[in-house]
Amino acid sequence: MLNFNRYALLALISLTGGCASFSDKALPPAAEPVKAKPAISKPPAPAVSAPASIPASPRAAAPAPAAPTDAQSRNLVLKLLPARLKDKEGWADDLQSAFKALQIPPSIENYCATVAIIEQESSFQANPLIPGLPAIVRREIEQRRVKYRIPQSVVDWILSTTSRDGRSYQQRLNALKTEKELSDLTEEIVASIPAGKKLFSNYNPVRTGGPMQVSVEFAESHARVRPYPYPVNSNLRNEVFSRRGGIYFGSAILLDYPAPYDEMIYRFADFNAGRYSSRNAAFQRALSQLSGKPLTPDGDLLRYQNGNIAPESSTTQRALFSISTALQMSEAEIQRDLRLEKLSSFSRTALYTRLFALADRSGIQSRVFMPQINLKSPKFQRKLTTKWFATRVQTRYQRCLQQR
Repeated sequence: MLNFNRYALLALISLTGGCASFSDKALPPAAEPVKAKPAISKPPAPAVSAPASIPASPRAAAPAPAAPTDAQSRNLVLKLLPARLKDKEGWADDLQSAFKALQIPPSIENYCATVAIIEQESSFQANPLIPGLPAIVRREIEQRRVKYRIPQSVVDWILSTTSRDGRSYQQRLNALKTEKELSDLTEEIVASIPAGKKLFSNYNPVRTGGPMQVSVEFAESHARVRPYPYPVNSNLRNEVFSRRGGIYFGSAILLDYPAPYDEMIYRFADFNAGRYSSRNAAFQRALSQLSGKPLTPDGDLLRYQNGNIAPESSTTQRALFSISTALQMSEAEIQRDLRLEKLSSFSRTALYTRLFALADRSGIQSRVFMPQINLKSPKFQRKLTTKWFATRVQTRYQRCLQQR
């Protein structure tokens, strides 16, 4: 029999949509009319790809310079990190180690890209503080209390229950300062319920964390393909919240895939919106012009529900079906190729090449476009977008490059 106190508290905290949306990443579903994206984890792109020289150039590459030695790479990282950074040597160690493990070229461009993301996401805090976190959690609990018609007296009674460290859950809630503390509190509640880890394995509301605000889901999928190179402290969720693990998985999301971009800003957009979103947004933009159908170029070509492709067609699919004759493809063939939208190979499909062949004849040549996505999170005090995020990181990136 479940302990009602803990079970109900779990429901109140774990079902808080605000906590589940602590990620400021824009996520599916779908390419529907303009609206704020719900905070659902985007289906992770394949974790491992052959690392490319970043950013890639379509021009013939000049002979590659000799790879820097470990000592040269370390000196470069120390030069790029903020001068007054606490434990600068430790940050340098973790950056250099992550790049070596992922086989990412240790160039100033790549290091500056990672440094810019860290600065933007956490200001170089391994476990960044969330201003007003207790108020955010209480507000979301209240919204769920009203939605599920839970009496206030029941909520008060639940929160007065004593937790493992001797404090009440209310006291623990009032003292929350970081996402890790909220994650740990939820994990404790789950562990205290009979069969809780089996029943509520996906109930932890904190989906991202660490110095680069990495998705726990991405970390777990990446580790299934490429073994995590460090000892694991309890589980991968804890590694995401660590400086070492956060830098490793964040660098993987940002740089460990071959992106068809000449400018780093589009990798920053992809970091926020999902891999290949900038490529896919250009595909949607070209499709809209060819079909005459209004589309939001958000980078999601299919609709998603709970991380899976939804059975309902997206507006992008319907627009493609409307020009299937011009594409010389059946609906089944179009759907087959669309399923590759999160992969590098999508740009080699018949669908992609035929659509852009039509676009080129119409004078539509852009193969990359900034995803048009509104970001949604209780942490935000104002309207933010993927373009805002990518532009802010790009500014930090350019400032870092000046340290060369």
